[in-house]
Amino acid sequence: MKAKKSLGQNWLISESAITKIVASGQVKAGDLILEIGPGQGILTKALLATGARVLAIEKDADLIPNLAENFSAEIASGKLTLINKDVLTYKFKNLQAYKLIANIPYYLTGKIIRHFLEIKSQPQLMVLMLQKEVAERIARTKKESLLSLSVKAYGEAHYIKTIPAGSFRPIPKVDSAILLIDKISRHNFINQKMEAKFFGLLRQGFNQKRKLLKNNLKLKSGQLSALGFDEQVRAEDLSLADWLKLLKI
Repeated sequence: MKAKKSLGQNWLISESAITKIVASGQVKAGDLILEIGPGQGILTKALLATGARVLAIEKDADLIPNLAENFSAEIASGKLTLINKDVLTYKFKNLQAYKLIANIPYYLTGKIIRHFLEIKSQPQLMVLMLQKEVAERIARTKKESLLSLSVKAYGEAHYIKTIPAGSFRPIPKVDSAILLIDKISRHNFINQKMEAKFFGLLRQGFNQKRKLLKNNLKLKSGQLSALGFDEQVRAEDLSLADWLKLLKI
């Protein structure tokens, strides 16, 4: 089956990369795994081999017949549930404790990560194949971004391994990386009101990230320094702890 560029499809063919993904998620028998975009089913097969149950969401209807045929026994036994839907609009029912493990379309990286961190039924952890540059940006501790702080507000990001472009077919123009996000919770927020206020402040701060933070937030002179911040600071210079402190403004 030919990969569709419009859906950001690049088939992962490296067995060592697949093994690393499964190991990073500490997948074991009895786990419930949500896989986004199973594609040709190579990662799906490895996940099922651990004894885990897999809920695979595939948007491309053209891929469903082959997946259904290749995993007919696993579907019949209930070990694999295959759903032909868009994961960003699909309404999950009674989703119990689960892990999100996937080689996701890179053009949807931000949307998918934020969606599953913000929904009520958050995953226990995520192991995602991302564009290398994006994974580095999320995991680093300096020069933050809206996405990196959104991740750190809910969990801890770990850069696991670089995966060369040659590990995929068709071969993409960039290298990829495995990113682990674990310890996912809402422990930084007392309630939904605080959570909403935090992300509203964050979006406003990064609205024009090269501008001074005080200008983006429309603060009066001295408001930042009163909290111990440099008046010339920019949004990317502040840590998660700093942004939580800014909620006092």
